[in-house]
Amino acid sequence: MPHIRSKNVIDLAQLKISCQHCGARQLCFPYGLDESEVDCLDIIVKQNRPLNRGEHLFRTEDHFSCIYVVRSGAVKSYVTTESGEEQVTGFHLSGELLGLDGIYREYHACSAIALDTTTVCKLPMDLLEELARRVPPLQHHLLCLMSKEIHRDEEIMQLLSKKLADERLASLLCDLADRFVARGYAATEYQLPMSRTDIANYLGLALETVSRLFSRFQDEGLLSIDKKMITIHDLARLQKLAGMASQSDNTMSLHEKPPLRAQD
Repeated sequence: MPHIRSKNVIDLAQLKISCQHCGARQLCFPYGLDESEVDCLDIIVKQNRPLNRGEHLFRTEDHFSCIYVVRSGAVKSYVTTESGEEQVTGFHLSGELLGLDGIYREYHACSAIALDTTTVCKLPMDLLEELARRVPPLQHHLLCLMSKEIHRDEEIMQLLSKKLADERLASLLCDLADRFVARGYAATEYQLPMSRTDIANYLGLALETVSRLFSRFQDEGLLSIDKKMITIHDLARLQKLAGMASQSDNTMSLHEKPPLRAQD
């Protein structure tokens, strides 16, 4: 196993849950890493104390030194406009990375705040780059993650510029369903990690519009809501409203990752 020389490295024994046994492992790191390569990841991963709801992971213009993986809970990213208003830019679930915005300028261009009690893994960028040079599948995977972020930004622009209000909300609910499936949960029943106010902000809608749409979706039999628990009764219709192909028609979900190591 390669040795990474740095005073920032922590001992494997200090980790409560290693990458080997983490349920989010296949979501944030590539398929095809062998045991010794995952052990290398274990060595550089640091775990912050749990974040309480409303506690920041980082803020705009904080110095960039790490990327983060949500292990449990959920995180909201946002920017503050010139007028001092908050604009939500994304919601991050377990297994998803954030903080990539800081790589280019070496400071964060947005803020990240916990939506619930949340645990994150911290990966120092200098150690991650060193490891990526030694483990080619990891280096390729990091490039794929950056490409995926660009793709998601493009999807958000399309969402906000072309779709009607009901299509925007349906798109978000279908996207969440897809992401929960990637985590081993049912596509048709999940708990919203964010508030309706955050949903309205993210989708560029009024709060009253979001509430009215949820009521309409219930009246039409698309879904039912109990506080933040969503039960989707007709996923195909919801996907059609969102302008999406049904999952059975897709050759690969946005959140699926192909194997990165060629078979011997």
